[in-house]
Amino acid sequence: MGLNVHPQLLQALRTVLDTGSLTAASERLGFTQSALSKQIAALEAAAGTPLLRRGPRGVVPTAAGNRLAARAAAVLDQLDAAQRELDDLSAPLDGRLTLGGFPATAMELAPRTIARVRADHPSIAIDFLESSTPVQIRRLRAGRLDLAIIASGEGLPDYDLTGIEAEPLPAGPMLVAVGHRHRLARAGRVSVADLAEESWIAGRGGRAEPQFGAWPTVRNARVVAELGDWSARIGFVAAGIGITTVPSLGAGILPATVACVEVDDPDGLRRTLSLARIGALTPAGAAVRSALIIEARAVAERSRETG
Repeated sequence: MGLNVHPQLLQALRTVLDTGSLTAASERLGFTQSALSKQIAALEAAAGTPLLRRGPRGVVPTAAGNRLAARAAAVLDQLDAAQRELDDLSAPLDGRLTLGGFPATAMELAPRTIARVRADHPSIAIDFLESSTPVQIRRLRAGRLDLAIIASGEGLPDYDLTGIEAEPLPAGPMLVAVGHRHRLARAGRVSVADLAEESWIAGRGGRAEPQFGAWPTVRNARVVAELGDWSARIGFVAAGIGITTVPSLGAGILPATVACVEVDDPDGLRRTLSLARIGALTPAGAAVRSALIIEARAVAERSRETG
């Protein structure tokens, strides 16, 4: 007889490992920490072995916890894919798809693409899932995504794209966001040396989720805050607490209290934006692809004007 547990218990374990703490996991899942602890205890009882142990920086998985978490990810993805297939029985297969994108794409590119498709093709329904590039790749393979906007290049892992077709999309340069009263706010373009003494606001995410930090060629950069939400990072920048690295994907919607500058750095970040898929495009997928290319080009052009 195999391990017979509710999927929620597997989700609890995955979330604890992703966030690194019971507190952060309970906040993400919407449970009290006590309720989450009971779920983990129930899973450990069913497994017959400890899955987590407390460390100096939060909870860490045991060998059994790591193995079960890996299996749990596959099980949860398959359950989601099965639910999606059942949902699709009541809708035309060529009229509904799921698009994935990493958090920065949700700032401007993904919503503009969805709005364009809705205006041009009202019969196409698009579901959007926001997640990091490695999670999107896993979801593509599991059948949870039809299309995924992924990032690759310097500072990112060398993702395994075997069996995945990745088509490059137009993309603008990486930028630095500063408060509107900052000394560099009207510079337009700066050198790496101009950034040497600055304080930085960095991103913070779950384990294995790439985040933007200080400009990568600035040595001994001083990071004064690590924040998981883009709006929080921009709020700190607007208040003059520090500056932050931003992708061109979000430059066009920054508030008036924040300015963007380009960095003259031949050794700087080189990132590629791609549309990934497995298999042939459906008619709905082809329509989304066309809209995405148009909006990606427009976002890249606006970012250059902003910078």
